[in-house]
Amino acid sequence: MDNFGKSSRFKRKVLIVDDEMINREILGNILETNYDVCSCENGKQALEILSESRVHFSLILLDLIMPEMDGFELLEIMQKNENLSSIPVIVMTSEKTAEVKSIKLGASDFITKPYDLPEVILARCERIIGLYEKNSIIRSAEKDELTGLYTKEFFFEYIRQFERFDCTKSMDAIVINIEHFHTVNEMYGREVGDEVLRRTAEVLTQRFEDVDFIGCRTDADSFYLYVTHLDNFEDLPDELSNAFGQNPDFPQVRYRMGIYQDVNKDVPAEDSFDHAKIACDKIRGDYTKHIFCYSQEMSDKEVYHERLIRDIESSIRNKDFIVFYQPKYGIQGERPCLQSAEALVRWKHPELGMISPGEFIPLFEKNGLIQKLDRYVWEEAAEQIRKWREKYGVTIPVSVNVSRVDVYNPEFKNILDDILSEAEITSRELMLEITESAYSEDAEGLIRLIDNLRDKGFKIEMDDFGTGYSSLNMITTIPIDVLKMDMKFIRNMHKDEKSLKLVELIVDIAKFLKVPVVAEGVEEESQVNTLKKMGCDLIQGYYFSRPVPPEEFEVLIEKELNSQS
Repeated sequence: MDNFGKSSRFKRKVLIVDDEMINREILGNILETNYDVCSCENGKQALEILSESRVHFSLILLDLIMPEMDGFELLEIMQKNENLSSIPVIVMTSEKTAEVKSIKLGASDFITKPYDLPEVILARCERIIGLYEKNSIIRSAEKDELTGLYTKEFFFEYIRQFERFDCTKSMDAIVINIEHFHTVNEMYGREVGDEVLRRTAEVLTQRFEDVDFIGCRTDADSFYLYVTHLDNFEDLPDELSNAFGQNPDFPQVRYRMGIYQDVNKDVPAEDSFDHAKIACDKIRGDYTKHIFCYSQEMSDKEVYHERLIRDIESSIRNKDFIVFYQPKYGIQGERPCLQSAEALVRWKHPELGMISPGEFIPLFEKNGLIQKLDRYVWEEAAEQIRKWREKYGVTIPVSVNVSRVDVYNPEFKNILDDILSEAEITSRELMLEITESAYSEDAEGLIRLIDNLRDKGFKIEMDDFGTGYSSLNMITTIPIDVLKMDMKFIRNMHKDEKSLKLVELIVDIAKFLKVPVVAEGVEEESQVNTLKKMGCDLIQGYYFSRPVPPEEFEVLIEKELNSQS
């Protein structure tokens, strides 16, 4: 940009306003090489030229003492006009006393009479034009055109400037989000959506006009605020919502806020607003809360989760993830028989120790890393199936969990084929567990995929049946080979009548579908007897065994083989 004015082919337009013809000619001769020069005799003519011309003037050289309309009058008019006030003015005068008044009226610089050397005049003009063009570009990028608040980049830069001059004041970082803003645009139109954003910005600006406040709009529906620390923001969401009154043309707008109080100024401002955003997202969809404050506990958890995310790759390489196996026993014969197992992953972190699956699995499901972990578990389970077959001469089918992100991966089937080929096992030996809730997102697409997998020989188990969203009508169309009953029903089946009836109902549904049913979480003999009487086929739980590493599972295999001989 610094070289643009010198290298561009077009000439910037300069207006000389002076009642002395000789002065106009002198200045014109100096400037015409570099600029497109226009001239007039007084302020009135200048105003007409400026108002009528479609071409933007980059600079005005203005004499002060002129007939009809002097330079001071023209400056006053220009200062009040939004279009003209942005044009820089260099005042031409020999009176020092006029400089102060000219500056107050918006003048940018002065050329003294008699005129300086031509090189000095050209240098002054070039400097003023360059400064104003840069400022114009900055101003256009500085503010969000719709709300008048800062854009995100300038917002953080102004925070840095603020903290250089006052780093002791306690400040809060606030993130405000308009819930379901996209539906406002869809239902009421973009004009109404824009008005919601404008009014939101107005309320925020008015609310914090008496304290230090920097605000910006980021994304389509979020606002960042950097304000003097206040003890209570509880009424702000309602104040924003009430700004629209009872106008039937406007939607009911709900706001949620995340606050990081008394920000740590030793870290970048962006980090503070990341914290506030985490707090804001914490109550997404929770209509019982509209404000949530970031805490040290959240900070510690965030750091911990970042550590887990960072270490997943190395832990997969180093096999810090250990696949345990929990047996499934058939109970409808004279004695319980070991029939299969479920692969369950555990994380033995080299520094953090054993990490609960309840900690890392939801985290990896949220950010998509679960696909890498799932593939690792599938590969380990497939290899273990082959080892047991070679060692004992029998096949122990193993069920592996399939996450929702896995089934929508276009390479899912190819990945499974590669794993089977590498481990030299068949699709009958590796069973796939898919949670019931996965069917609710794209039931038709998932059914097509499962049909394809079953055609390849895979057995599909619907996991956590009874906790998802499947309708009875949908159950009849879902292609499955096994129903797995959620352990919550089993735990309560002898505690209340409703849970017992639900267990009976699920067993009856499995019979109707002509598929076996697996009961998870069985821990007591009374539960085993009740389930056997109902017609439940398979049991998985601590009554028989907790999940164990491969070498301990082999004890169960050997015990089963000995009982058969």
